Amino acid sequence: MSDRIPEACDLLIEAGFVVPVVPHGVVLEHHAVAVTGGRIVAVLPVPEARSRFAPRETVSRPDAALIPGLVNAHTHNPMTLLRGVADDLPLKVWLQQHIWPIEAAVIGPDFVADGITLAIAEMLRGGTTCVNENYFFPDVQAATYKRHGFRARVGLPVIDFPTAWAASDDEYFDKADEVHDQWRDDALIATAFAPHAPYTVNDANFERVRMLADQLDIPVHLHLHETAQEVEQSLEKHGQRPIARLDRLGLVNERLIAIHMTQLTEAEMHLCAERGVSVVHCPESNLKLASGFCPACALERAGVNLAIGTDGCASNNDLDMFSETRTAALLAKAVAQDAAALDAFSALRAATLGGAKAIGFDDRVGSIEPGKEADLVCVDLSALETQPLHHVVSQLIYATGRQQVSDVWIAGRARLRQRMLVDIDIEGVLSNARQWRERIAGIRLS
Repeated sequence: MSDRIPEACDLLIEAGFVVPVVPHGVVLEHHAVAVTGGRIVAVLPVPEARSRFAPRETVSRPDAALIPGLVNAHTHNPMTLLRGVADDLPLKVWLQQHIWPIEAAVIGPDFVADGITLAIAEMLRGGTTCVNENYFFPDVQAATYKRHGFRARVGLPVIDFPTAWAASDDEYFDKADEVHDQWRDDALIATAFAPHAPYTVNDANFERVRMLADQLDIPVHLHLHETAQEVEQSLEKHGQRPIARLDRLGLVNERLIAIHMTQLTEAEMHLCAERGVSVVHCPESNLKLASGFCPACALERAGVNLAIGTDGCASNNDLDMFSETRTAALLAKAVAQDAAALDAFSALRAATLGGAKAIGFDDRVGSIEPGKEADLVCVDLSALETQPLHHVVSQLIYATGRQQVSDVWIAGRARLRQRMLVDIDIEGVLSNARQWRERIAGIRLS
């Protein structure tokens, strides 16, 4: 019998299985995670945890897998309010003839705040604890994510034409500086430059982004090589493929978060690996808009950090990272013509630590390790849909639905308890969504 006095901790989560992600390929059975001050202090077998700690709260989930919070590495979450408004259309038609005109009629602080609030509720119920956001009104975005205790890297938009957010190049950059300064030291919220795409941002603005991103030490979040048409137009206009043009401008480096990347040569993949570029794979949006196939397996095998994103609800139509990761894993096998491509452990890593690394949060979250912040998700595997349980991570990737997420914590704070959202007015969220549906339905497109 030990005379040691138990250590106080805020929270002890006991789970049938802990999938830490680091080390890779490991599943810990009957383990517990101790949390104090929002950080993980220990990962250890349940009996040892019970003898070592005197927790203020114990959560016991013997039929669950405890995983790191999922990181949605590319979203346009205000567009959750546009879910389903213009489906089954080609990318340019969808964007230019439907999405942009509707946005022009509704965009503003209320649209952004209400869209993000709806998105947060959906994401929490699906085990997502962190996003890399890309939209206008980043000041409103940041405040909304902060209000709900949600972790986010918020994009500072740059685009070559006036919008409701800014009327000139200088205004885009001035406002970016203001928002960055406001949130630069926040525990949950950070910023990134978000120049929209190579076809909507000129060389001078890209050079300005590169200089300021270096000065402020923040990432650059960019749609890149999304379609074959984008590449063809770049060759016609600039005499270079988009990634070559960005390389000429000094942007192909470890700060670059490249979204979609469906059109890549082998040389371009190796360039990304050499320069430390992160690629965010958005398979369901790419499929729905027929944009092409990201060579996820080839990128991973080349040494590129791979992350997963949903894109926005207007082109997906959900924020379900379990579904997205399953699609990514299956599609990778078809594209590579290799059943071993992007195996279950690698897919889970892409959806957690890969996303955290892409957005520069991997020192904080993305794995279950002592010292990291406690962004954690319990997934109930007792349902008949995930039985018999031969292989925990295979079940998580290939069989689990987001409705099996039971509990979510962000920085050790409970955000979902046994499927019930904490401190979110669901009826209010739904009422707002219905009001926006009515308003959007009344918009006439020319």
